[in-house]
Amino acid sequence: MTQAADIRVVSSGGFAQAYKNLAPAYERASGDHLQSEWGPSMGTTKNAIPARLARGEQIDVVIMVGDALDKLMQEGRLVPGSKVVLANSPIACAVRHGAAKPDISTTEGLRKAFLLANKVAYSDSASGEYIEKQLMNKLQIAEQMQGKAARIPATPVGEIIAHGQADFGCQQRSELMPVEGIDIVGLLPAEVQMMTEFSAALVRDARQPVAGRSLLRFLASPASSGAIEATGLQPVAVPAPIPATH
Repeated sequence: MTQAADIRVVSSGGFAQAYKNLAPAYERASGDHLQSEWGPSMGTTKNAIPARLARGEQIDVVIMVGDALDKLMQEGRLVPGSKVVLANSPIACAVRHGAAKPDISTTEGLRKAFLLANKVAYSDSASGEYIEKQLMNKLQIAEQMQGKAARIPATPVGEIIAHGQADFGCQQRSELMPVEGIDIVGLLPAEVQMMTEFSAALVRDARQPVAGRSLLRFLASPASSGAIEATGLQPVAVPAPIPATH
């Protein structure tokens, strides 16, 4: 009988809820035990995945924004060829629960929502990078938002809104959905939306490479698509069609 493995996984916030939903099924099916931790895909905070790997933390599998994962792959920190693409994640915006919801279905509506807010929050990860460096310019509000738009390190944007520290904020929809005390207004309009790829890979010198690859196959399988989609992500794997009965 194969001995059960302890697999250490670090996931970024965008895929965290999907991973939490899928983890019990993987543990039941495999007999392995998942040691799960969380950290941003980028940035310089202590728990950021690049910082963890740079200081030599022993990790088997990372789940993170695809571009940031590719960079770690190029740096030689991940096993070549082990990357699996799991989902695409759209950006959504939210307000405090019960507050008036601005109409952000058009770019002009989104522009007004930003300008009318007293304090706007966005993340220090992929969605925040896009909002700060591209979206503000596309909406032609970069100057007006100086001083009232803030990048939030380490804490989910939804929590900042729920606690009243911002009255409007945007982040990956999958990161906003689990937060209590907020109402999601909607997705960014299609013409200014940015999809973020979430991927996973095996870490170089992983202690559990065989079990780690098994987990990667499970996460990327069509059977996992439903649980991924339920968290606000768009799964990449397509569930197999149910055979017709005659």
